Amino acid sequence: MLKSTIPSNLAMPTETKEKNSLEQPKTTEGSVFEVHNDPVMESVLEVLSIIGKYKEITIRGKGKSIPTAIAVALIITEKMMKGNSKIHKITVDSEPVQELGQALSNIEIVLRKI
Repeated sequence: MLKSTIPSNLAMPTETKEKNSLEQPKTTEGSVFEVHNDPVMESVLEVLSIIGKYKEITIRGKGKSIPTAIAVALIITEKMMKGNSKIHKITVDSEPVQELGQALSNIEIVLRKI
């Protein structure tokens, strides 16, 4: 009978995760999502996975990604998590771009689970 052994560097690692039943959702630290030129529903799914871990998330969009940021926030609050989330705060601002001599608009939408 042949016995094969797998070198330790090629063996599958075993993972042990302890489940903490008292774990609470984290606060707003690190819960920021930057919207880029990704498809809207792809961004919605990413935000949903983040908001599952946090009580609050900030969605940021700059320039041409502002309409996408707004669409993501509305899809989550009006369709996906209707009655379980709300738009807490919206901040619209602009920052000067030295190379272009123009201003770049940006938006921050804060969503909160209720």
